[in-house]
Order: sequence, then structure tokens, then C-alpha cells
Amino acid sequence: MLVVPKVTFTGTEDPKAHLTAFHTHMMLVRGPDVVRCKLFMSTLVGTAMDWFINLPDGHVTSFPQLTKLFRAQYIVNRAPPSISYDLFDIRQYQEESLKEFLHRFGTQVVRLNLKDERMMVHVFKKGIVPGPFSESLI
Repeated sequence: MLVVPKVTFTGTEDPKAHLTAFHTHMMLVRGPDVVRCKLFMSTLVGTAMDWFINLPDGHVTSFPQLTKLFRAQYIVNRAPPSISYDLFDIRQYQEESLKEFLHRFGTQVVRLNLKDERMMVHVFKKGIVPGPFSESLI
């Protein structure tokens, strides 16, 4: 039994993130290009579906070609790549708990795939709200 992916793309999201979610689903389902193209179509809604419907008949001959067309169409929606100095912009909000800040900070560290532990500790100390906890770290 074929299970339709639960992800949707309206035309405003990051196309790379959508393709990643779709590919993850398809790794479980498997199937030929024709099935992938049809299942991919089922994830599109709104203007994204309009774009797909307006592709010329017979224009798409393979799933790799469809993904290339999709990426090209929605390239402006791509999230800009994170750079390591983006970590320096993360600051704990005044009312934010340390746990919430740690979660946001950790998410960015994972996204950046950082390995320099000393730098991460330094940036973390700079980002927390001044107080007894930050003083104890110093």
C-alpha cells in the first residue's frame, strides 16, 4: 500500500526543506520515477500546484528533472545558508529561561555543524543575560 506524504508545499516555503522531507518519505516507500512524480504532485497546494499544472505536457520525463525544475522555480525561497558568526547574534531574551535559550542555541549549533567547543562556550557566555548564573560561568 502506498502512503501519501504528509508534507505540503504552498510555494512560500524553502524548496530544499520540502524536497528533503519528501525524499525521506520516499526512502521508506520506494518506487519508480513515475510514482515519485505523482506522489510529489500530491504534496503541492495553492500556487505550487498551479505551477505544476502549468508545466507543458510531456515536459517532465524523470523525477530528477522534476526536482531540478522545482528548485529553479522556488530558488528565491531558499533559506540563506547559516554561517558560524550567526551564532554571535544569539542572545538570551530578558524573560527567556535558560532552558529555552539553551534549546535555541543548541539548535543553531547543530544547524551550523560547529566543532570548535571553545568558541561555542565563549559565544554561549556572551549570549546569556547578565546575572548570578553568567557570573558563575566567568
